[in-house]
Amino acid sequence: MSYIRMEHEHAVELLNRVMKRVESVIIGKKQEIRYVLTAMLSGGHVLLEDVPGTGKTMLVRAVASALDCSMGRIQFTSDVMPADVTGTSMYHPHTGEFKFRPGPVMSNIVLADEINRASPRTQSALLEAMEERRVTVDGTTYALPRPFFLLATQNPLQFEGTYRLPEAQLDRFIMKIGLGYPDPEQEVELLTRMQSRELLDELRPVMLAEEVVAMQREVKHVHVDSVVKQYLVAVAVASRSHPAVRLGISPRGTLAWMAAAQSFAYLQGRSYVIPDDVKEMAVPVLSHRVQLKSQNRAEIWAQAQVIQEALSSVPVPVQMAAQGRGRRQ
Repeated sequence: MSYIRMEHEHAVELLNRVMKRVESVIIGKKQEIRYVLTAMLSGGHVLLEDVPGTGKTMLVRAVASALDCSMGRIQFTSDVMPADVTGTSMYHPHTGEFKFRPGPVMSNIVLADEINRASPRTQSALLEAMEERRVTVDGTTYALPRPFFLLATQNPLQFEGTYRLPEAQLDRFIMKIGLGYPDPEQEVELLTRMQSRELLDELRPVMLAEEVVAMQREVKHVHVDSVVKQYLVAVAVASRSHPAVRLGISPRGTLAWMAAAQSFAYLQGRSYVIPDDVKEMAVPVLSHRVQLKSQNRAEIWAQAQVIQEALSSVPVPVQMAAQGRGRRQ
């Protein structure tokens, strides 16, 4: 893919257009849509957890429809095998050769629907794709297309037929978010819009795959002041010493947090990160990375509450060095 340069103002305009397109289908979830686009800009992946019927799958389809990218869908069930995800080598009798038949993961945007209904073995097939942007089949490695963006949905663990995702796989998701039920007024509006037409059929792409990749490159140059980095580390350290926590935020979690803050700042039209960006990204990026002590799993301590308490225990940097604020992304 050839490199193209994206002017920041034009990029923000495109991203806002994508948001409006998706909002026309997913009503009343502006913050969640913004989080999904933030994760996409950072090159990370998103885990959507909620009860069935709240629009998780439709959100992914709407994002894919607004981007001129290929999409693959994997409906996870207990009998799905790793080859159903990555692809497999097929024997062609007329040539006497094995040829690779790509699986649905070989797409720009991948919907992993109900990911926790698959066995741990099948779930692990996604680890290489999520981390290394490649898959290995029969000893041969195949690079994934760029951009590569995985959005997985999962049902709550108390639902029948679900498996707990391994900690290593959870850590590969830059964000874990939920949609929740819409307000009554929003649900009435949804019924009205969907009564006469299929909204997804009306969505048209507003952004090319090359533009997404260019934005991801630019995001890496968003300035993060040393004071903000110290704040990130201080909150991570505070999470590790929290009385309800068995495992706190890892260095990989801190890196993911900083990357999400850079993407969120870019989405807001800024070339530098401020503490508000860091605080905004804290719960969606960090909550699923905290492991609570077993005796506290059923008590008031929730993962999001632990993150909020770690944030409140560290003073917010009120003064930041001006160096780099005017620097282009």
